[in-house]
Amino acid sequence: MKFPGRRQHKHYFPVDNKNPLTNQVNRASQLVRNYIVGIDQTLVDIEAKVDQAFLDEFGLQRGMSQVISDDVTERLYNRLKDEALVNYEFAGGTIANTIHNYSVLADDRSVLLGVMSNNIKVGDYAYRFLSNTSSRVDLNHLQPVDGPIGRCFTLIDDSGERTFGINAGLINHLRPESINEELIANASALVISSYLMRTQPGDTMTEAAIKAVECANAANVPVVLTLGTKHLIEKEPEFWREFVQKHVNVLTMNEEEALAITGYSDPLQAADCCLDWVDLVICTAGPEGLYMAGYVDDKFKRETEYPLMPGHVPDFNRYEYSRPMRLSDCEQPIRIYTHTAPYMGGPDSIKNTNGAGDAALAAILHDLSANVYHKRNVENSSKHIQSALTYSSLSQMSKYANRASYEVLVQHSPRLSRGLPEREDSLEQAYWAK
Repeated sequence: MKFPGRRQHKHYFPVDNKNPLTNQVNRASQLVRNYIVGIDQTLVDIEAKVDQAFLDEFGLQRGMSQVISDDVTERLYNRLKDEALVNYEFAGGTIANTIHNYSVLADDRSVLLGVMSNNIKVGDYAYRFLSNTSSRVDLNHLQPVDGPIGRCFTLIDDSGERTFGINAGLINHLRPESINEELIANASALVISSYLMRTQPGDTMTEAAIKAVECANAANVPVVLTLGTKHLIEKEPEFWREFVQKHVNVLTMNEEEALAITGYSDPLQAADCCLDWVDLVICTAGPEGLYMAGYVDDKFKRETEYPLMPGHVPDFNRYEYSRPMRLSDCEQPIRIYTHTAPYMGGPDSIKNTNGAGDAALAAILHDLSANVYHKRNVENSSKHIQSALTYSSLSQMSKYANRASYEVLVQHSPRLSRGLPEREDSLEQAYWAK
């Protein structure tokens, strides 16, 4: 596993480097590998530029995410192809994107659970999904189905507003018996999205996801939930509050989803509210940057070297150099927060916002998984005197997440095609040094 982020460090990582005491590679020891598991609705993203008349023709509500029928899907796709309106076709799905990005950043294994067409032809949707997914992502646990996977149309009008048309295909037919309990119990984290709960009568995806979550809870494996879309959350905010409080350890969202579940428009206030339910919160806030909130035991708190920042919580970044912990592991818990402005002020030209939040979450998952990897292989390290949830401080993770999301913003694909640069030519190394 690669070291999470790019900065100076004193701890022994990666653990397969030379032993710092003997300066020799210890070939007798067998490294204990770890992985994360994600459950998703396997689909292909199709992006096109259209006008309002086009949306009206196919009965699509501007700016909304909506399910479309098989008939509308075929007519819509053929029309886009015939008029050469398609800009890009990529493997998609918010969790699949996250899992792929994790494997690219960590250069290590992840496992994706979902469905896949039994019969795959070169050039079809299933083929595009497989060919655009990292070889480090283990797809051997996908459940075969006799039919198509999903298709998500991202239709962009002249103002830049995005309208989503989703054809589910058989993406919600993952069965509970396809969930490998042992696989979940030995994972470093289980990653799900709110989309898994948006199913129709006869679908089995929700039951499968709940089974996986309950397995993770029973095995004390962190459950990570990304809220996905505000429209889904604001329909049943009370359900989501209860679900998060009962099952989730790490919650990730943008400012609109944060408003839907908490009622607070201020990202910091929303993140603070969510700490009533979970151990760690990630809230992306567009051009404002990224907020994170968590817990640390009083004896492990570390003060920042940066100026203190005002906000809903006065001087909220005071302990941002602390490594977050589960609330249950804290004897005297203290809430910690951090904020990072967009990397380099944000890109000059944003090519695509789809997947930026997925890349940020992938960076956080890399850090969480790196902590498990390091602990299993260097268990006597002073790093693990503290029972931390992550390898790095809240501040460092926020920088890493911002840097990863920047890579997606400056490209058309919602997925990373390579890891972060070994050298940051456009930025002082001091960005990573503290």
